[in-house]
Amino acid sequence: MALPLPDPSEQAYSDTLKTMLHEWIAHSGGWISFADYMETVLYTPETGYYSGGAAKFGTAGDFVTAPEISPLFGQALARQIAPILSAVDQGSILEFGAGSGKLAVDLLCALEELNNLPQHYYILDLSADLQQRQRAMIEQHIPHLASRVSWLSALPEQFEGLILANEVLDAMPVHLVAWQNGNIAERGVIWKDQGPVWQDQPLAAGELLDVARQLPPADQFSYPLYISEISLTNRHFIRSLAMLLQRGAILLVDYGFGQNEYYHPQRHQGTLMCHYRHHAHDDPFFLPGLQDITSHVDFSTIARTALDSGLQLAGYTTQAHFLINCGITDLLARTPADQPGSYLPLVSQVQRLVSPAEMGELFKVMVLSRDIDIDAASCGFTRGDLRRLL
Repeated sequence: MALPLPDPSEQAYSDTLKTMLHEWIAHSGGWISFADYMETVLYTPETGYYSGGAAKFGTAGDFVTAPEISPLFGQALARQIAPILSAVDQGSILEFGAGSGKLAVDLLCALEELNNLPQHYYILDLSADLQQRQRAMIEQHIPHLASRVSWLSALPEQFEGLILANEVLDAMPVHLVAWQNGNIAERGVIWKDQGPVWQDQPLAAGELLDVARQLPPADQFSYPLYISEISLTNRHFIRSLAMLLQRGAILLVDYGFGQNEYYHPQRHQGTLMCHYRHHAHDDPFFLPGLQDITSHVDFSTIARTALDSGLQLAGYTTQAHFLINCGITDLLARTPADQPGSYLPLVSQVQRLVSPAEMGELFKVMVLSRDIDIDAASCGFTRGDLRRLL
């Protein structure tokens, strides 16, 4: 695939990060894990992808998320979130990785209409640049609610309410593991000539090896080589949320599968994906710092980690089922069909959100809860329960 070329300033930005990578790999003995590489190119302050000033979301960026596609996404989510907030006596919302701030705006508008505003709307985002954009978005669109919104630099010690992570888990660093002929290796990164290249090394004893031995590929050696991802960071993230959540729920929206589908024999090249100017490709070494790198989510592991941490699995379904259960078609019907200039764009947006050929089937929604009656807050899971597939 021929990918667009960067302009000189963008190329210089990437070259700066490549120089840092070269030096770090040298200081690390000549080899780093892919998880370390991914964290570096995405999150290094001032030089990582999410720290840079370039547009990332929407038509001017590298990819489009559901809140950027349609305000109906946030309005539908609000119908799930409102009863959860009521169940904890008007708790707060904590959103991770709030992107442009569009979802926060849409949710607060919808919750205001439902007369169920949170006490506080907290945002935890590692990118100072994105925090500025979020503030500007909120001040522009909902200035009367801006006092409810505040930004955190670290996890709170305790929390009651709704924790929200839309397309957050997929951007967390992953280790790449290679199963071959009964052996398990970790695929890491070395520097050769002018850039980073792959190199495997035997997987040492520790958490990663313990996890790799328990996964389906360990028994699927019919392939000469099976490569896939393991996210220890996802596991640690869910454990951290379980520790701080006193009462309420965690709502996760992301693309991924249950474990048996994730590690299916035919998916022997893994799920690693890169996004650059709306081109999806599989080369994570292309223009470090200028492209997003993601991996699909193993939702079985998320559920198991949550249960082991004392949370309940309240619901798991496709994004299509969830949005339809939450009444996205009713929300669409608020716009008269005899006003095609307004109605038809919304129809197109809903199609992208729920169509199996778009986001409807690949994206999943999971709710984890603690100490609330989730049956009273389960509108998004009334049909299409997929917990049996975890």
